[in-house]
Amino acid sequence: MPDYLDDLRLAHVLADAADAATMDRFKALDLKVETKPDMTPVSEADKAAEELIRGHLARARPRDAVLGEEYGVEGTGPRRWVIDPIDGTKNYVRGVPVWATLIALMEAGEGGFRPVVGLVSAPALGRRWWAALDHGAFSGRSLTSASRLHVSKVARLSDASFAYSSLSGWEEQGRLDGFLDLTREVWRTRAYGDFWPYMMVAEGAVDLCAEPELSLWDMAATSIVVTEAGGSFTGLDGRPGPHSGNAAASNGLLHDELLGYLNQRY
Repeated sequence: MPDYLDDLRLAHVLADAADAATMDRFKALDLKVETKPDMTPVSEADKAAEELIRGHLARARPRDAVLGEEYGVEGTGPRRWVIDPIDGTKNYVRGVPVWATLIALMEAGEGGFRPVVGLVSAPALGRRWWAALDHGAFSGRSLTSASRLHVSKVARLSDASFAYSSLSGWEEQGRLDGFLDLTREVWRTRAYGDFWPYMMVAEGAVDLCAEPELSLWDMAATSIVVTEAGGSFTGLDGRPGPHSGNAAASNGLLHDELLGYLNQRY
């Protein structure tokens, strides 16, 4: 059985290169920002980071396919790297430090592609999280300086901290009533947004989080970090993994209740 540790080490090398490129342009007064057809922003740093990662992968893993947010899919085969060069571009272009490069390796199996390596690097926060299949999840400065991650043991919604990104998406999907009911039941809510709530679920700092609309590159890396930390990561439909176009993550103990509220009036 493959252990994916060589791939994980490569992911760290890719993240080091991307971090250098993105931090070099963070808060730059002459940063160029465009609007994509879906009306979301993309900066020159997004494109440069993805090009850099693709170049490294072409040399180190020439047989592997690559799927990235900015340049689509290239290549075929049973192994696919999934890249979001800057998750949280709106934060990045405004100088908010909550953004990260997401790097995942997915491998084909009986049930389709599944994440086997995931890395989330947030250099402006000075944080990095990673996981490999059956090897646990970790956070730290490097592979040799890391702490293992474990989800919380909170078992009651009234004691739980719930994180989300915004209200508008839930309203657009007709799920706002159930979402608001959930916020009234939990102990605390905070809108941290993007990758960060999932990493805090993995750390045990937050107990549950969800988003109504996401792409594969938003979830491939975060999903395996959560599950390797002992948590649950599904779509709102309950399907395990990052394949449903939306996400619900928890410590596992509260997952059925989380899905119940978000689907109850849908």
